[in-house]
Amino acid sequence: MSQDNSNRYYIILITLGLLFAIYTVSLFKLQVLDKSYKRKANENAIREKTIHPARGFIYDRNDSLLVYNDAAYDLMLVPNELRPFDTMELCRVLGLEIEEVRKKIEKAAKYSGSVPSLFKQQISKEDYGYLQEKMSEFPGFFVQERTLRTYPQPIAAHILGYVSEVDEQDVENDSYYKMGDYIGKSGIEKAYEPILRGIKGKQKVLVDVHNREVGPFNNGDEDVMAVPGTSIWSTLDMQLQRYGEELMAGKRGAIVAIEPKTGEILCLVSSPNYDPNLLVGTARPKNYGKLVTDPEKPLFNRALQAAYPPGSTFKLANGLIALQDNIINTSSVYSCSGGGYHIGSHVVHCHNCGGLNIYSAIQRSCNTFFCRAYYNILSNRKKYKNIDEAYTAWLDYMSSMGFLKQYETDLPYELKGRIPSAEYFDKKYNNSWNGNTVVSMGIGQGEAAVTPLQMANMLAVIANKGYYIRPHVVRAIGHRDSLNTQFSNKIYSKIEPRHFETVLQGMKQVITAGTGRGAQIPGIELAGKTGTAQNPHGRDHSVFALIAPANDPQIVIFCLVENGGFGATVACPIASLMAEFYLNRKVERKDLETRMKELIIK
Repeated sequence: MSQDNSNRYYIILITLGLLFAIYTVSLFKLQVLDKSYKRKANENAIREKTIHPARGFIYDRNDSLLVYNDAAYDLMLVPNELRPFDTMELCRVLGLEIEEVRKKIEKAAKYSGSVPSLFKQQISKEDYGYLQEKMSEFPGFFVQERTLRTYPQPIAAHILGYVSEVDEQDVENDSYYKMGDYIGKSGIEKAYEPILRGIKGKQKVLVDVHNREVGPFNNGDEDVMAVPGTSIWSTLDMQLQRYGEELMAGKRGAIVAIEPKTGEILCLVSSPNYDPNLLVGTARPKNYGKLVTDPEKPLFNRALQAAYPPGSTFKLANGLIALQDNIINTSSVYSCSGGGYHIGSHVVHCHNCGGLNIYSAIQRSCNTFFCRAYYNILSNRKKYKNIDEAYTAWLDYMSSMGFLKQYETDLPYELKGRIPSAEYFDKKYNNSWNGNTVVSMGIGQGEAAVTPLQMANMLAVIANKGYYIRPHVVRAIGHRDSLNTQFSNKIYSKIEPRHFETVLQGMKQVITAGTGRGAQIPGIELAGKTGTAQNPHGRDHSVFALIAPANDPQIVIFCLVENGGFGATVACPIASLMAEFYLNRKVERKDLETRMKELIIK
């Protein structure tokens, strides 16, 4: 072999050896070091599932369960994995029309061909069992476990709230959510959503050629466990809440009860109400539509959102301001004669009460006394240079007692009522007005409109002799002893403590010898105030404010019954029964209880 041929031979051998080495190294990297090709090869046999955590439970203050979870199942679809299937059989099982199935598939494919999309939510346990047996006939579909809210007691819907499917805005606002997820939309469910929802997990499972799950992928090493939501203990007393809803059945209005020392809401009744179970599961859209169109407006939370004229219960706040501004003292006497308080030819009617001091004026709910006191507050030129300054100072006192504001606690959609500013009246009366122009607000009428929650909070200020803690509905988070301390600061009014004792004494006389004698509970000293709120749309509203016991307040209650007439007729006995039930855990006055439960007011 010539030298040239020999060199050429070795060059070829070396070249082939290098190519073989490069090929061997490449195969080693692809098959041993680089797992991505293996994953791609197995991609069609691996399904990634989202593990949705169970939401946290909600309890009442005494450990009674208000909300828990039940098993539910969603049918998911991966469009790229679809193969021909028995459409009629799927329609039969799910109760769908063929056109509906077609649209759902098109929508899922438009969203993403490879990402699972929600096809049918909240399938029953029976349908789930059937589907599991037939999944091999529906390639591209799989079932994903979820949880469904369940309410063992059909009460407190307005305060517990409800959960529903997220919308595009929810997804845009928080990357945690994907279409098909659920989110708290109102009440505690909304206010504490980040706590109740938990943290999602991920699971990869192997799927055989028959669309059946055969086990975890890679022994579950790539799975991420879901973290369940945290449970919450509410401030509600379940039994008191249920009792209040029973008393308000057949009526429109609200009851708000607060533990004054803590600001904890013991019950919050808005009537008419609804069974929270109506807004759960596949029946939710239909039921929600009925509730929305119901002329009685059961979804409307009257306790937090309705602005009512407070009637004579507002006299308590005006009496405190008159005392604080030295307009009156405990010895001051105003005369009530001539049929009421006269403003030219106009008369604010009263009952010719005679000469009254602050105690007897509260006891007898004298319009004349409080009109005169209110007029003198706004006409106090020794302290205020004009009506605007006097009225603004009055508003400031009101604000310090919790009016004109949202408490911004854990009460979603709470409103702040309506009490106009001085600028409003300047514009309305062309800068020509005085105390008599707006004197009706001295007795809780005219432009004054407040929420039942604000009125209950005012009672807490009186019970505490000068301060309140922002009313709230969650007592503990994670454990019943892990108290929710974010709502514990005392907010002081601008009224000196000594004046509250004066007003409390007058409220005691309301119960012992005044308009609220019907509220008396044997063995318990009460303080209260009746009110009859004028209603331009029909019969007057019945209003009652109650503090019990008067010497050591454990509960304050504000009750308003729309079109109920005099405060002493309907609201007074209902509030009194609520106090008796809460303090004694039973009611002895069965005749009164039966009469109130059976009373229907249109």
